[in-house]
Amino acid sequence: MRTFDLTPLYRSTVGFDRVFDLLDSVGKAESTGYPPYNIERLDDNDYRITLAVAGFGEADLDLEIRENTLTITGARKDGDDGQEFLYQGIAGRSFERRFQLAEHVKVAGASLVNGLLNIDLKREIPEAMKPRKFAINGGEATNIKVLKDQDAA
Repeated sequence: MRTFDLTPLYRSTVGFDRVFDLLDSVGKAESTGYPPYNIERLDDNDYRITLAVAGFGEADLDLEIRENTLTITGARKDGDDGQEFLYQGIAGRSFERRFQLAEHVKVAGASLVNGLLNIDLKREIPEAMKPRKFAINGGEATNIKVLKDQDAA
């Protein structure tokens, strides 16, 4: 895997440190592949993350958002139910999965249905950042200063 040195970018930019930290963390993220997941775009401002968490109940799962990072952890209780498996193909191991969220993306809800954990996300752009249109006032313009070309005089 390639690694990139972002030090020159830190020297010549201001305010982009979070972007560089994100790029740096993506390269270092470990990829276990468990649990498998999908990320869907439902429309311009709505997204859904779906994780396959067969064998986990609502009490076994935890969702937390901290500094634009959504962390999903799953831990099943270690209990010996007296079961004797001849083959155990359903993974029940603990996991932690992290997702970096863009600014203004919030968790709208979560549900666990048929072994799939669905997390609905919504981008909520603040009113001050939304595009606005302004009306053009009719009539004569005032406070216009006309500069004369000195060569024409």
